[in-house]
Amino acid sequence: MLVQHDNSDDGLPLGAPPSRPNLMSVVATPELGPRHQLAYQEWLGILQQEAQSIAERAPDNLSILAGDSISLWFPPEILPPEQQWLNQGISGETSSGLLARLYLFDDTRPDQIFVMIGINDLIQGIDADIVLKQHQAIIQDLKQQHPRAEIIVQSILPHAGDQATWEGRDRLLRIPNTVIREVNDQLQAIAEQEKVEYLDLYPLFADPSGHLMPQLTTDGLHLSEQGYWVWRSALQSYNLSRR
Repeated sequence: MLVQHDNSDDGLPLGAPPSRPNLMSVVATPELGPRHQLAYQEWLGILQQEAQSIAERAPDNLSILAGDSISLWFPPEILPPEQQWLNQGISGETSSGLLARLYLFDDTRPDQIFVMIGINDLIQGIDADIVLKQHQAIIQDLKQQHPRAEIIVQSILPHAGDQATWEGRDRLLRIPNTVIREVNDQLQAIAEQEKVEYLDLYPLFADPSGHLMPQLTTDGLHLSEQGYWVWRSALQSYNLSRR
């Protein structure tokens, strides 16, 4: 069954994600199919069931993806196979929304938590200072609830600028990629302050002008399969560097 969060408040239905035919993202096989809209609370219920199932299994080498649709649509077969994965992404999610639902996976025992959030905040016109404060609150909550986990803050990715075809293109173009880079610089500073890790993905996805490379995106905002392979490579390189 294909599911997608439909959040009328954020106005950001984001494309056609891979299927999640069962609740375990670690064994799901993505495929294209009809879009099934879920209310936000219904989507939260699914994520809670996924997290509870993982908590009961307590797998070794568990990593969590926490974020918006860019995390949600990470094809399970492309995720690094060295780890077990729990995907806690929701389409259209903001930093405040993610902060409010971190409790969903409180009972899990992850080794790593990868956070990517913020682009939807900026698209909605939320001030960057608020986004940064929410990031810091997310980090602090995760540190308290998962003291043994390695927390990795990932940079916000660039967009394709004038080449974007995403349905919210006009709002996207109000956010220059220079602003995203400035926010990322401050995210890195917060990560250092909080003594967590920072993974700078931005340079891997940006062309010489700072825009999202066309071969890595489907619409100028979301990632293509090739884009997810680039992300996978970055995750694997990061983990190799930590050994």
